[in-house]
Amino acid sequence: MSRAQAMVVRDGKVLMVKHAANGLEWWCLPGGAIEPGEPPAEAALRELEEECGVRGVVLRETSVLTYGPDDHHYTFFIDIQDQEPRMGYDPELDENRQILADMRWMPLTSVPERDRAFLWAAGLITIAEFAEEALTWQGISYPNKGR
Repeated sequence: MSRAQAMVVRDGKVLMVKHAANGLEWWCLPGGAIEPGEPPAEAALRELEEECGVRGVVLRETSVLTYGPDDHHYTFFIDIQDQEPRMGYDPELDENRQILADMRWMPLTSVPERDRAFLWAAGLITIAEFAEEALTWQGISYPNKGR
């Protein structure tokens, strides 16, 4: 199933939503399934409005990841001007099955490393302030798997 998501950045922070389901929690960009016949950019804007209560304008596509023949994940860099996001909902789920657990502006240092990896894959490196930050890093850290 193809998905679209919104990358919204303000003051060095990324707008993130926290999902919780089946005992697991993870932070990700606002986004979700693309409806049949819906252009990916429109899906990203719709999902942003549903999950964060704001309307945006697509500035550009930052990433397309292909996981299978019918499984593409599109990410769009979106401007929301000075609107203040608020916790939304997933209209496909009833009140008792909601998986949205939180929403906030997060600096990269607050995003768990696993979830941050998905941000880089979604094209965060194409946003100038984050590309500049990456150039200042010294060394590499990676979880030690006992090798």
